[in-house]
Amino acid sequence: MERQGNIKISSENMMPIIKKWLYSEKDIFLREIVANASDAITKLKKLVDMGEAKEEGAYRITVTTDSKAGTVTVEDNGIGMTEEEVEKYITQIAFSGAADFLEKYEKAGGIIGHFGLGFYSAYMVSDDIEIFTKSYREDAPAVHWESDGEATYTIGDCEKPTRGTKVVMHLAKEEKEFLKESEIRNLLAKYCSFMPYEIYLNPKEDSKPVNTVSPLYLKSPKECTEEEYKNFYRDTFADFNEPLFWIHLNMDYPFRLKGILYFPKVRKQVELERGQVKLYCNQVFVADNIKEVIPEFLLLLNGIIDCPDIPLNVSRSFLQNDRQVQKIAAHIVKKVADKLCALYRDDRERYERCWDDLKNFVKFGCIKDDNFYKKVKDIIIYKNLAGEYRPLESFFGEEVPEEEAKEGKEPQTTYYVSDENKQAQYVQLFKDAGLDAIVCDNYVDPHFISYVEYKNPTRVRFMRIDSDVAGALKEEGEEDKELAELFKGVLEGKCAEVRAERLKDVTVPAIVNVAEFSRRMAEMNSFYQMGEMPQQITLVVNAANETVQSLKTAGEEEKKAAAEYIWYLALMSYRALTPEELKAFTETGMRFIGKYLKNA
Repeated sequence: MERQGNIKISSENMMPIIKKWLYSEKDIFLREIVANASDAITKLKKLVDMGEAKEEGAYRITVTTDSKAGTVTVEDNGIGMTEEEVEKYITQIAFSGAADFLEKYEKAGGIIGHFGLGFYSAYMVSDDIEIFTKSYREDAPAVHWESDGEATYTIGDCEKPTRGTKVVMHLAKEEKEFLKESEIRNLLAKYCSFMPYEIYLNPKEDSKPVNTVSPLYLKSPKECTEEEYKNFYRDTFADFNEPLFWIHLNMDYPFRLKGILYFPKVRKQVELERGQVKLYCNQVFVADNIKEVIPEFLLLLNGIIDCPDIPLNVSRSFLQNDRQVQKIAAHIVKKVADKLCALYRDDRERYERCWDDLKNFVKFGCIKDDNFYKKVKDIIIYKNLAGEYRPLESFFGEEVPEEEAKEGKEPQTTYYVSDENKQAQYVQLFKDAGLDAIVCDNYVDPHFISYVEYKNPTRVRFMRIDSDVAGALKEEGEEDKELAELFKGVLEGKCAEVRAERLKDVTVPAIVNVAEFSRRMAEMNSFYQMGEMPQQITLVVNAANETVQSLKTAGEEEKKAAAEYIWYLALMSYRALTPEELKAFTETGMRFIGKYLKNA
């Protein structure tokens, strides 16, 4: 016999909480209802193991869609409920308003395990919901419960021959998209791919489950083959490029954590690509890329993290301030660093082959996480001008003693190249002089070397190869003041400074230098779109070059034209000319050609 009752909840407060606080996406309802079904089976299994219940056939969850009836149904063969339990878990959600709810459940650390709250998420898409349930207790009658989500419900006995619970959701008119089998299949793939019991969607005689009940990450690493890791990666992330390598996380103390993190091949060198790290709780999908649990730089990887100690539904502020979550994040960082160090130590050749795909991730990780930098700083490698990989710290000098540093002594300069093609002239000068430099070839490097300088203030100072004439590039001797003044007079306003030095390479007429600090500030302004900033350009005229020396005895017109031409040649070796500069360079060149042809 059915009877009516009042749901003990302020309904005008319940729905805003469900829609705004518990769930950001309404499609989450399917995860909640299926997760409840999974929990019901797990509880029954425990009773069976203790000898308090009988096992009756294979455990399974069935999801069916009925477009004519407008319903989505989720049914399990789990523990089931008595009428008293339905009252307790469904209708006695006794809180008077949003404030009480938030206070109660934030202190509890989440709502996992509170069946009623997860169940009520279904009202985001439903006008009416029915529950048909039969307890594992043999003498308990089956129960039918129904409510339209307002303040009333009906409950009573019903006919249900088998143990378990069936939830029938009568969808609202505006939510009919969830009646499509393809839509429900996509949601099951998103939220329930690794649930521990087989899930069938609109099953037929030969139907297969839509999920994998024993995903690879739950196995012991010793039981997994390389091929299994690659197949799991391809199937989970739809990436047909093989991963570089992976880290299998498997621990039960001091917290429970399982998962696999994959290092993907980089498809674009010009930017950091965000990966996909899926967070699960007891094989139930929680969310992608939760930086409160997975440190931000690790989100460049692809992976699965399953942590039962993190609730299914919990606020970001809780995650940020929870010490257990912080320990989990630190452990993951440590395991990643350990894996990289082991690869560097045990298979240096493979490590170097992978470095092009790893370098952005490692450098970005160092900038974002100081502890990560401490663990991996010895395995950061760079190519030198000969194309050979060397540890970054091998380019550093001896540490400047504290007292000498206070007196202004600077550490050894480490030169770097940011573009081997554009800076080819400087590279050749360095090679000819027996000097070396590191090759910085991506956009993370400017930020990274600044970070390394900050961490090693008495060991290294970085300068780009075109920022100064290194001592080894110059011959001994004083500056040629006459040449310097000659060029200053011609180039007034075009560059900040002119120097005339004797370079060892006599074929180079002049080179451009730009002060390191000035250029870095200009690049930073450009990166943050703060407008153009002028750079302090110095022209270094090669006093050892015969053509340059001949300018001293040339006529005024020839001096001016030749000095300008040499200036533009030097500038072209540093950067592309502006349209105005290119026009002036071309006109100067044509004057030279015309004069030569007349005198020929």
